[in-house]
Order: sequence, then structure tokens, then C-alpha cells
Amino acid sequence: MADLALNLALARPPDPGEQLRDEPGPDTEHCLRLYAKLASGVTVVTTQGGDGRPTGMTVSALTSLSARPPLLLACLRNGSHTLSAIGGQGVFAVNLLRDNQRSRAAQFADPAVSPSERFREIPLRRVLGAPVFGDALGWSVCLVEDIRRYGDHSAVVGRVAVVQVASGRPLLWHDRRFGSLSGAGEGARR
Repeated sequence: MADLALNLALARPPDPGEQLRDEPGPDTEHCLRLYAKLASGVTVVTTQGGDGRPTGMTVSALTSLSARPPLLLACLRNGSHTLSAIGGQGVFAVNLLRDNQRSRAAQFADPAVSPSERFREIPLRRVLGAPVFGDALGWSVCLVEDIRRYGDHSAVVGRVAVVQVASGRPLLWHDRRFGSLSGAGEGARR
């Protein structure tokens, strides 16, 4: 019987996942070069900090996860003040930036800029306790469904509770620089 089990194990094709576990994988630089080729909209994720003041950071790793129920997924750097505050508050806003808001994106991405400096002169309103930009292309306020750590980032899943969309063009991030759409405008038919 032991011989039969051994023969069956030897006859089974190798599991590709098992083979990959033994491989060292590509280095970080190669992965980052690939990730840089992924075009995305630029957002600022905001919430209320534990001190009652707004906090936020630029996030380009954001995607819709589900339409029913409406869910968004944002990837935030582990150890960030914004991620900690989202975990504590249970609510966050996603502010989709317009193509003329590059300086705002850079300001919220710079760890040397204090939260009070980041929010200076931005028209803010509170929706369900989360700060939203009054001049964003669009925004949503989400209730935290789940936060899971993966490597150096955490995936934050939020259930969309409120949403607002304006007209205009989004700010884009591609190949480690900001960009914008060109060609036909919003609603144009091809």
C-alpha cells in the first residue's frame, strides 16, 4: 500500500505554486518598474486624526472592488498616520483630484509636510466625520469594512456611504509622473 501511495505522489504533476515558493522572485526595482507602468487616477485619502484634526495622504493604488455592495479598495503604506487614523475612526474619504491639482497631490505625498500645512487653504467640509475636498473632481466617504496587511502596504476596503461627482478631467499618475487625459473631452462620442 505504501508503494501505491508513493507511486501516486510521484505521478502527480508538480504544483506551480510550490515551485514559485522556492524561487527568490524578482528584485524590488524590477517590480517597481512594472508598477510604474500602471496608469491610475490620483486621489487623496483623508480621515479625522485622533487629535480631531484632518489627516491624509496621496494614494494612486485605489480601485473599485464591487458595485453591489459599493466597495472601494485603497492601498496605504504601513506605518502611515493616515492608515492608523482610518483604523481608529472607521471612516475615510477618497478625494479624486482634478488634472490641475498636481501641487496638492505632491503636497499630500511629501512626508515632510505637516498635516496642518497639507490642509491649508483647501475648501473642506465634513461628511460623516471625514474631511472631503470641496473642489475635488469627485469624492466618496467610506465606512471601513476590512483592513489587511500585505507586505509594506495594507489593503483598506471601504463601503461607499456617500458619493459626489463633478465634471472635469482627472489627474493621472503614470511612469512616476503626473499626467492628464488628452483628446476628446468628457462625454464625447467616438
